[in-house]
Amino acid sequence: MLDQILCIDDDPITLMLCKKVIIKSSFSNEIITAQNGEEALSYFNTMRYAKNKPDEQPQLIFLDLNMPVMGGWEFLDHFNSPEFSEFSTIKVVVLSSTIDPEDLEKAKQYPIRLLLLVALKLANNLLQFLPRLLLTCAPYGASRRWVYS
Repeated sequence: MLDQILCIDDDPITLMLCKKVIIKSSFSNEIITAQNGEEALSYFNTMRYAKNKPDEQPQLIFLDLNMPVMGGWEFLDHFNSPEFSEFSTIKVVVLSSTIDPEDLEKAKQYPIRLLLLVALKLANNLLQFLPRLLLTCAPYGASRRWVYS
């Protein structure tokens, strides 16, 4: 079981489903949410500049690609910069329904794991995938696991 997961998605229904699936599967003790990449970066900046650094940081990020304000790709550009290097052990899983070949190629530029889902199958796929992810997660950037559903 992970201590903390961050879910970044602008869709409240997707966030609710993710939370329910994570709780039902006992995959994490705590689930934090952000509605876009900018809000997530703000969360990490708060942790970076806090006088009393929090003991825990997310061990896993579930990230949507298409969001207003700041989307997933822009978040990844910032998050993978030297400015956020202290969070480099956090694994990133992209949750998206995209079938765009450009997105698949672009994903290979980042140390992420990519999970493609159809929205209606989200809960079922996540429930089946979470235990495998927990067992197979290598150190950040050590390997890429591509899951297509």
